[in-house]
Amino acid sequence: MSKLTFIFVHGLSGWGSYDAAYKWLPYWGMRGGDLMAFLRGQGFDCHAASVAPTGSAWDRACELYAQLTGTRTDYGEAHSRRCKHARFGPDFTGRPLIADFHEETRLVLLGHSFGGATARLLSELMAHGDAEERQAAREGELSPLFLGGMEENIHSIVALASPMNGTTAYDLFEDSNFDRASVRVPRLSRVFAWLMRKGTRSPKDGRNEKDCAAYDMHIDNALTLNKRLLPLKSVYYFSVPCCISKPQPDGTCLPRRGAEPFYTMQSRLIGAYSGKTAGGVMIDER
Repeated sequence: MSKLTFIFVHGLSGWGSYDAAYKWLPYWGMRGGDLMAFLRGQGFDCHAASVAPTGSAWDRACELYAQLTGTRTDYGEAHSRRCKHARFGPDFTGRPLIADFHEETRLVLLGHSFGGATARLLSELMAHGDAEERQAAREGELSPLFLGGMEENIHSIVALASPMNGTTAYDLFEDSNFDRASVRVPRLSRVFAWLMRKGTRSPKDGRNEKDCAAYDMHIDNALTLNKRLLPLKSVYYFSVPCCISKPQPDGTCLPRRGAEPFYTMQSRLIGAYSGKTAGGVMIDER
């Protein structure tokens, strides 16, 4: 079997090796040092991708493919027209993530948080392409990504703490029956949450409000996306869950000591929320 190439895909508000921030604070490794450098020292061919921090799974998948192949990002004629943004994005011509992407390349896609959905959608497009994009580009340019036929390039997908079925972090803010003010949140956690929101707002560039990570991670929308992201027969799938919350006697959950401070307010709200999504999915202690 060909040598495996490991591609790490960051989550919401993350960054990768194309971003300046990675040099002084690597997303993969953080305070412990660059995980990519460590793994390369162990003989693994590892690379940290840089996709849109708050972009939709579709946009992020298209950017990831462009990085792998060293080409200009093509979001597709149909998608860009429907979502009201430019068809072409960042150009990675001459600076690919990996040295040579070809038919023998075997990828292991490791996605953290929303990076899991990004990796899954990329694999789906590489395998089957997209009929709507093929139809829209009958007379014009078409990215090879939308043609499909590249399932054999995907060896495996590893999801690290990924919200496969979405997250209540967005739904709870839209449920008028949930009293957020009743959830005790330390002042410092509120400050950190404010700072996080400032860095994750979607750009007001006139694009369709559905074309963003926040939309894709709503529970109903994630479940709709899952109907398309069916497992590929030749691909190995691994999902690594994590938990840093502690059940309370009243049935709620609180973040444990050591939880990332930027997310402790959201964690407390998630741990206290119960209700029903617009699509009828019940949210309770399960």
